[in-house]
Amino acid sequence: MDYSFIIRKAWEGYDASKTIRDIEDISAMVSTNHVYRITFDDDDIIIAKLSYFGIFEHFKEDHRIIQTLAINLLYPFENFLARSLQKNNRVYIYHHKHGKTDAWVVFYNPTRILQRLPRRLEENHIKKLGQQVGKFHKACSRVKNVLPKSSKTLRTDISALLQQIEADPKQFGTGMQADFLKYHCETFLKNRSKYNMSSFEIIPVFIDWNIGNFSVTPNLELYSRWDYDWFRMSYRLLDFYFFSRVVSDIGDRTVFSYVINTMMEDRFIMFLKEYHKVNPLTADEIRFLKEAYRFFILNYVIKDGKHFFNEQYAKKLQAEAFDIYLPSVDRDFDAEKIIEALKLK
Repeated sequence: MDYSFIIRKAWEGYDASKTIRDIEDISAMVSTNHVYRITFDDDDIIIAKLSYFGIFEHFKEDHRIIQTLAINLLYPFENFLARSLQKNNRVYIYHHKHGKTDAWVVFYNPTRILQRLPRRLEENHIKKLGQQVGKFHKACSRVKNVLPKSSKTLRTDISALLQQIEADPKQFGTGMQADFLKYHCETFLKNRSKYNMSSFEIIPVFIDWNIGNFSVTPNLELYSRWDYDWFRMSYRLLDFYFFSRVVSDIGDRTVFSYVINTMMEDRFIMFLKEYHKVNPLTADEIRFLKEAYRFFILNYVIKDGKHFFNEQYAKKLQAEAFDIYLPSVDRDFDAEKIIEALKLK
């Protein structure tokens, strides 16, 4: 795939009067998505993202929701989200289809970045982050009614995985592995009815909160956020597993895994206590954290992993999903410990 050619064609569709001088690949090299810094002849700079993972209609839907969210968030989050370039009052997305090539491009204004959190957080970082995330989720909740509708749900994604397993079980390994995945999909769908989920609010969630995806002010207030690969409209609980990884004792790692144990650490409970002061949680939401983790592994590691992660990471994470992640869901997570700590009983 000639990425530079596609980027240039995408820009021609946006504003052919402005000439590109340089296209620099600034991708993180973890996923199959490609991110570029575009410099024009007049020294203006924008960011371009090229993707061929997933479904174009979902990509377009997500970016229109994010743009509406970015525009409607109030102080202090009015400039928090990186914004896409618009044309004719809509997010401009270029869809390139030629032969077997099917890719899409979106352009972003460059994001101002202040400070990154340290690779391992101190107590004051953890407490402040919990408060800030509580405030951000509240801000997202306040504007949820003005956002465009989303077609994705947890149920539709898990049902899609079940259909893939039925159609071609061998793509997921042995027959036993396919049956193992079906068991976890069916357990997820069954366990959803255990909780008072009709009371769970649906808000915009970004899921991937690696410390490389957002910056903070010197006072540790959320300042800017980018990278929308796993954005969806869903329960706020889907954000918490990644925050447990951010605040974990082991800290940010170059070679990463998705173990459940970070949600059992006292440091994560400290984060939740501060969040809870700002944006109260319920006992059923805490119990559902286990299912949010199960969904994350099934959907983002198993269903989409080989398309989203580069090959090295995809193989590692999917092998660990069978050997470590999924077997640990019902064994290693104790919601009652967190419920007791938050005094929710």
